[in-house]
Amino acid sequence: MEISIQDNGQGISAVDKAQLFSPFFTTKPTSKGTGLGLFISQDIIKTHKGNLTVESEPAGWTRFIISLPLSIPVS
Repeated sequence: MEISIQDNGQGISAVDKAQLFSPFFTTKPTSKGTGLGLFISQDIIKTHKGNLTVESEPAGWTRFIISLPLSIPVS
């Protein structure tokens, strides 16, 4: 299953995109956020054998894609 969420905002720079899923990465001032949201979201999705990816066109759009298996094979 795939869930895709896209906006038409300013996009994400290549520099920020490379760090986006790192713990404590934020573009906000220190007192305005901890930068854990995407890191924790990615961890939860990985726990369910899925993937969280981001695509972005600077000055155009950003798309987050959550991919999850429909069923997890039992070994």
